[in-house]
Amino acid sequence: MTALGRRVDRAAVVGVMVVLIAIPAYWLSARFFDAGRPDLFYLADAFLHGRVWLERPLGPYDVILIDGRAYVPFAPFPAVAFIPLVALVGPASGHAWEPLINAALAGIDSGLVWMLMGRLGVRSIGDRFWIALLFGFSTQVWWVVTRGGVWHTGHLIAAMLTLAGLTEAWGKRRPWLLGLLAGAAFLTRAPLAFAIPFFAWIVWRDRPAPIVPPAVEGGHVTSSRRAWYDVRAWSWPSLVPYLAGVLPSVAFFFWYNWARFGSPLESGYGLASLPAWLEAQRQLGLFSLAHLGMNLDYLLLYLPTPIAEFPFFKPDGLGLSIFLTSPGLLLAVRAPWRSSRAIALGLTALVVLVPSLLYYGGGWLQYGYRYALDSIPFVIALCGLAAARHGVGWGWRALILFGVVVGLGGVYWAYHL
Repeated sequence: MTALGRRVDRAAVVGVMVVLIAIPAYWLSARFFDAGRPDLFYLADAFLHGRVWLERPLGPYDVILIDGRAYVPFAPFPAVAFIPLVALVGPASGHAWEPLINAALAGIDSGLVWMLMGRLGVRSIGDRFWIALLFGFSTQVWWVVTRGGVWHTGHLIAAMLTLAGLTEAWGKRRPWLLGLLAGAAFLTRAPLAFAIPFFAWIVWRDRPAPIVPPAVEGGHVTSSRRAWYDVRAWSWPSLVPYLAGVLPSVAFFFWYNWARFGSPLESGYGLASLPAWLEAQRQLGLFSLAHLGMNLDYLLLYLPTPIAEFPFFKPDGLGLSIFLTSPGLLLAVRAPWRSSRAIALGLTALVVLVPSLLYYGGGWLQYGYRYALDSIPFVIALCGLAAARHGVGWGWRALILFGVVVGLGGVYWAYHL
């Protein structure tokens, strides 16, 4: 076996080990917490019985009651994904197994990060491990696994679909598959609609085709080159299978809204029951610049309160600065920003985050800013590009470990807030 083959085999073995270690770690964190909101499993059961509503509400808030029917306002793809499981074991068993299911989803997410790092050219197994650790245990992934419930499982599935899309984007770039993944991600977390153009750009532009004819300079013929901004470099026909992959999710989104509320444009987020203080926020607008300052505070600046006893700090569930929970993500600043792909990743991470920054809800109850999870796969890809070029030095490893310690505090507070 060649040295390259041995390295590839070793990387695959270590990647499997990362997943097999991550899943029980997540499960141990989550196994004693019951969010009491298994809406997705019961919605899957409703789909199996030809309904788009639940027969009874599963909580006082984040539910829509119309004519004795309880509607789930959250995006439906996670429930669709759970249909085979619910068909086999029923919604009650799905609820009972939720900590293990979410642990498995998060473990698969970590495995996809490992695979993505290989596609991005991160050769060092150690560097790939540190990036996987950063994603899995120094972002809100750990918190949403621990807390579970209808609010959080969608984040894990959306991250899985996005990471799978990024892995494919740095792989075979099959347009139909990228379309299916991008559409399903949107049907899981609505802000990921703004990632659909990124994957369209991948299949549209990223085809080998020298478009600048050779030039003659000084009697010598120069080599041909590509100009990324020249539309002749783009593969227009590849958009057809890509859009064919996206459109079923878009069509289901509009049909699902119409079937529930009589309008293809009514998602239900503006109708859901809320506690009084959140209702007051929503009255300012479902999406509004009035919420921008609050959300930026929760994302960038918000700090816990110091306390005298262990663990010596206490969050209030509104938010926590990403510089405290995930400082290792700053590695993304070392990405090769002259690369069009790095620029596209950075812009996508930003535009995917914008709807959440304008949203009334703020993400409560949370440890960190969980809505950032929609953007973090793109930031992780930037970290991978940085690691491929510069490695993950000891300073960055220290920041990642700091974030892991803060994440461990989140497990504690998941049970004590």
